[in-house]
Amino acid sequence: MNSALWTGIITVLLLVISNVLMTFAWYGHLKLQQMGISTGWPLIVVILFSWGIALFEYFFMIPANRIGFADNGGPFTLLQLKVLQECITLVVFTVFITLFFKGEQLHWNHFVSFALLIAAVFFAFLKT
Repeated sequence: MNSALWTGIITVLLLVISNVLMTFAWYGHLKLQQMGISTGWPLIVVILFSWGIALFEYFFMIPANRIGFADNGGPFTLLQLKVLQECITLVVFTVFITLFFKGEQLHWNHFVSFALLIAAVFFAFLKT
């Protein structure tokens, strides 16, 4: 496997892990509240809990950007990294709500928005 492909794969894997952690930091406390675990937590405790998770998210996001950035030998421009990260975020979020928030439903307009995001990735990676 060539170096650029391997670096790209590592970057994507780190971004996925990062986004799983960040999604849980942003929305996991809502599931904990639904389960009755964090119902009595003051808002400051919820914020600190989420920040604690977000700290670990940075252990994956920062290396992903460093490794993946073209000026550091990676295969992606900054714009490509950002578009890739946003698409990964939405995929991770969609899986998260499907698994943990059973009342949330996907509708046709969500699938259209996902298709447009895929188009965004296509155009961001299009060689000009």
